[in-house]
Order: sequence, then C-alpha cells, then structure tokens
Amino acid sequence: MGWARLRADIPAGVTTAAVVIPQAMAYATIAGLPVQVGLYTAIVPLLVYALVGTSRPLSVSTTSTIAALTAVAVAAAAPETIADAIQAVTTVAVLTGAILLAAGALKLGFLADFISLPVLAGFKAGTGLLIISGQLGKVLGIDQTGDNFFQKTWSAITHLPDAQGRTVVLSALTLILLVAIKRWAPRAFPGALVAVALGIALSSLLDLEAKGVAVVGPVPAGLPSVELPDLGLLETLLPAAAGIALMSFVESIAAARAFVQRGDKPLNADRELIALGAANVGSGISQGMPAGGGLSQTAVNDAAGARTPLAGAVTAGVALLTVLFLTGLFEELPEASLGAVVIVAAAGLVDLDTIRALGRIRGSALVFASATVFGVLLLGVLDGVLVGVVLSMLGVVWRLNHPEITVIEGRGDDELVTRIEGPVYFANVGNVHEQLLELVDSTPVKPRSLVIDLVAIPDADVTTLLRIAAFERDLGTRDIALRFENAGPRLLELAERTPELADRCERELLEHRQREGEAEPERGQ
Repeated sequence: MGWARLRADIPAGVTTAAVVIPQAMAYATIAGLPVQVGLYTAIVPLLVYALVGTSRPLSVSTTSTIAALTAVAVAAAAPETIADAIQAVTTVAVLTGAILLAAGALKLGFLADFISLPVLAGFKAGTGLLIISGQLGKVLGIDQTGDNFFQKTWSAITHLPDAQGRTVVLSALTLILLVAIKRWAPRAFPGALVAVALGIALSSLLDLEAKGVAVVGPVPAGLPSVELPDLGLLETLLPAAAGIALMSFVESIAAARAFVQRGDKPLNADRELIALGAANVGSGISQGMPAGGGLSQTAVNDAAGARTPLAGAVTAGVALLTVLFLTGLFEELPEASLGAVVIVAAAGLVDLDTIRALGRIRGSALVFASATVFGVLLLGVLDGVLVGVVLSMLGVVWRLNHPEITVIEGRGDDELVTRIEGPVYFANVGNVHEQLLELVDSTPVKPRSLVIDLVAIPDADVTTLLRIAAFERDLGTRDIALRFENAGPRLLELAERTPELADRCERELLEHRQREGEAEPERGQ
C-alpha cells in the first residue's frame, strides 16, 4: 500500500510543480519582490506541511491573495533596498506563522467562520481587480504609479501613449495562450509553465531585452541563507501579519474542504493552524513569502492523483532542483509574461456569478460583497476586508435586535398567541417590548390575554427578566393578561429568582418538574 501511494504521489508532485513554480515566481512580483523569493516559498512550506498537515491534496506555497496582502506589508515597512524588502517579508512571514501557531495552541480554528461567504467572495473579487490593475504597467511596458485600484488604473490609462509595442504584443499573445489553455485544455497543459517557457524562448530567439522588453534578469542560484526577523518591524507589520494569517487559514481550509474524498481523514482545523504556522515560520527564515494553500494548485495536485501530503514534498523537491540548477533559464524571462500569468490567475478570483447567486438568496449578501469589493479597491486589501467583516457583523446584530414576531392562528378572539422567532437578550428586549405592544394595540379585537411561546428562548439575562415584569405591567394597564407557553426549566428557574416574576412562575416550574418526574421512568426503560 505504501509503495502504491508513493507511485501515485511522485507524478502528482511533479505535475503540481509545473504549476506552483511559475505561479510562485509571478506572485513574488505582486509583492514587489525578486522572483527567487517565490521559488523559496515553493520549498520549505510544502515540506513542513507534508510533515504536519492533515489534508491529503492541499498544496501549500503562496497564493495571489496572500501575495497582495504581502505587498501591503512590505510597503508598510518602507524598504529602501531589495535586502530591506527581503528582511520585511521574512519578518511578516514569521509573524504570520507565530500568530497561526498561537491560534492553533488556543484552538481558535472557529475564528475563520467570522469571514462570511459574501465577504470572502467580495474580498477575492476586489483583490483580483486590484492585482490586475497593478500588473498593467508590466504588460504595457510603462511606468505606473498609485496606491489603490483607481489610481493605478488611471495611471496606466494616462501612460498608454508610452506603451512599448513589443511588450504589448508579447503580453497579448501570452494572455490569449493562457485563456485558451484554461478554457480548452486545462488538464493537458500547465498554462503558467507553457507561458513562461514560451516567453523565455521568444526572448532568447528575438533578443527582446535589447529591443526594450524588460526581463527578470539574473536569478541567484543555490539555497537561501537563513534570515532572522527584524523585531524592530514588529509594531509596523503585526496588523498585516494578522490579516495574512486569517486569510491563509481561510483559503487553506476552503481549498482542503473542496477536495475531500471518501476515505480521507477528517480535517482538524486546529491542527491545520499549527501546520500552516510552522510552514510560515519555515518560509520566513528561508527568505520566503507568507504561505497558504492555493485552490488552483490543490486542484491540480488532486486531479494528478495525490494520495498523501507526500506529493507536496515531491513538489518541493522539484522546486529545490530548480533553485539549485535551473535559475539560469529564467534570466531572459520577460516581465510581461509573468504579468500575464498574474492577470489570468487574478481574473479567476473575480467570481461575479457567485456574488450574484449569493445576492439572489438574500439581498444583504450582495450589499456585503459589493461593499467589500469597493472597500478593497479604494482602501486596500486589509481595510477592505475589515469593512466587509464589520458590515456583516452589524447585519447580524441588526437581525438579532429585530427578531420577527409570529402570530399563531387557531385560538379564540379573546387570546392573542405569539412566538418570538429568535433569542431575546438585553440589547433587543426593549425592541421586542415595543413590537408586542404595537401588535396588541393594532389588533382589531382587543384580546383578554397575550400568550407568548418561549420555545426559541431557553435562557434570559437579568435585564430581560426585569423587562418582562415591566411589560406585564404595561399590559395590565390595558386589561390584558400575560401568559407564557413552552418555557424551559432554565428560564423558569431564573424567573423564580426574580421577585417580580417569582409568584407567577412558581406553579409553572412545579408543573414542569412533575412532568419531568413522570417521564423519568420511561427514559429508564
């Protein structure tokens, strides 16, 4: 069985490497880093995850969204040289890893659920558009400025007359090739590898660098040296590291869950935090970028037949051989080719169909997704996702504070029976109080009693209990009695301790205990 798995994992790892290596190089350029940083990110994180991770096919290097977040972090450190930039990315990767490790130790895997699907879809769409706008300078061969999507796009438009003709032609051909492969032969050819190979071949044959087409230039060969984080950058980079940690975990868990098959071991979210944390620390000290599981490369790994995380180790081995012996091939790689690879990858993040589908289910989902998109485009990736999270949390609070009150039919005119569809607590009990009074006052025939079904309210805080007593007094001024149904034992016990409610709840609590006592022998049989 072990040999059978190994025979499946080796070709799967090699196949995935054909996708991971050129993408990792391209994603490094998103963050303004040398391409070798992307190559380093395709080594240690994959090896570490193969040892610690719990997902069979998850391929952990870097992704376009993490690269965009890394760009924000590196810019915040204001590096003056390439060495400064590498120091910054090392620090943010190690910080990201430390945050993930701490979250795993504290079993905080549930925190990923605070990013709702609409916010995640909006974040990805906004990030994709932001990345595309940042690559326009490379594919047009022009200088580009600006911090947000609108500034970058406007800068590209105003510099269109300066576009370098050969760069534009090469970019267009590469984009057409990538789109064609993605549409008609996604499994037959690794599009990114084909685009990189074609770019290198054309650059070498036509001497494109001498004709004004920008190329990558010399890529250092050999293993990276150990780089330690700069603690002086801790305060500057900690917010960005927290955002990267959250997105690394969210993307990784989403990718891993998307390819779970029958027979796979269950994913352990807290163990995944530990694995991703260790992978990021390892990436940082080996001069790599922050790492996470990518959906596209995981899909390739799964389709190629990966049976265990060992396939990731094979991918890392291929990347290692590339760093040791093949970096010379990339010296003549046009930056336009890398820019085209990034654009096609980023375009896959802009999933408008998903956003529309979520909006059809609930209109507020479209609002949250759209707000996140524009937040990312205008404010940047970190602040943009924060906008979406805050709005979605406010939406939850608003719905909690405005629970629906249902009128139950089937009783006589002298009784109004209602059910509160949701929890009642200190922040919304006043709203519920007012809604019930309005309901009573708007009833054509004034009822003699108001019955409230408490089946959805198993517990109550002190404010709510005291407000019930006040509500009962308000009904008394209208000559309406208040009665409850389906009150649970916990709620009755709390009401018994409340002086204003103790007398009226004593009988109901006694009856409930009697019912429980009668049912006990049946449960024991």
